[in-house]
Amino acid sequence: MANTKSSKKDLRRIVKRKARNLGTRSALKTFIKKVRVAAATGEVTTTQSALVSAVSALDKAAQRGIIHKNQAARRKSRIAKAANKAAKA
Repeated sequence: MANTKSSKKDLRRIVKRKARNLGTRSALKTFIKKVRVAAATGEVTTTQSALVSAVSALDKAAQRGIIHKNQAARRKSRIAKAANKAAKA
């Protein structure tokens, strides 16, 4: 258990930050799922708009340090590949 006042405050900050990060990670999964569902149905305009919002959210999360920048790049690449495949079909 923390002894000093500052370490107790750090623990409170960690709990708040963890909750915020979990919410953001959950939202990222939702954005990616929307792109995959739109690509599966073949709706090109919906897929493109979902892709733009997902890429933006991934970039913000990587910038804030919620996910690693390489993980963001990998996820963007995969959903872009799925969106392009749906657009060609």
